Amino acid sequence: MNITLNIDTATELAHVSLSKDGAVLQFVVNDIQKDHAAFLQPAIAQILENTGVLLKDIDAVAVTAGPGSYTGLRVGLASAKGICYALNKPLIMINTLEALTFSFLIDCSREEMSSGNLLCPMLDARRMEVYTAVYTKELDPVLAPLAMVLDQDSFVEMLLQQSMIFFGSGSSKWKAICKSNAAKFIDVTITPAAIAKLALKYLESGIFADLAMSQPQYLKEFHDTAKKQH
Repeated sequence: MNITLNIDTATELAHVSLSKDGAVLQFVVNDIQKDHAAFLQPAIAQILENTGVLLKDIDAVAVTAGPGSYTGLRVGLASAKGICYALNKPLIMINTLEALTFSFLIDCSREEMSSGNLLCPMLDARRMEVYTAVYTKELDPVLAPLAMVLDQDSFVEMLLQQSMIFFGSGSSKWKAICKSNAAKFIDVTITPAAIAKLALKYLESGIFADLAMSQPQYLKEFHDTAKKQH
């Protein structure tokens, strides 16, 4: 039996969950981004009380490590590391774009799955910039996570070769300027179920972060403008 505490404060919608063997026992959601810091600790306490699980009995803490909100990433990782340090538990860091893509994979319909060959999660990074990556339907990376300034030529070479499914909070920016019929757009958000299943995968594989050295995966500095990628 593997029990993980799962924390996601990387985006507008935060949630904390407790899962056993990859199945969510209970979760709590917060949709007010500026309140993520105040939400986190009471949410953890509430879930533990409701499930009767003691914090010392969890096997690992999983956290979305970025990209995403600078403040949200720091809040989530600091809390996760604090619990792991105090209880000598392993830390699991999950890429936010991977979590978003896996959310699509476990929740999409057959029709949605068949509408494209490659999967492209996008998180809003303000103005015309997004955090993005490209994955296969087996969750293998085709384009590693990066910060991208969108223009009409973004992804043009990929879209000439095969269809792509775009989703996430930043995909509406791309939809507004995309001219390709090979681009499909679907509404997707990160789900507790996806985080729980990824946490179990990492736990069983022994893929843990270094508590002393781990840092949020920002992908860019606060004042940087990322180079365009096509």
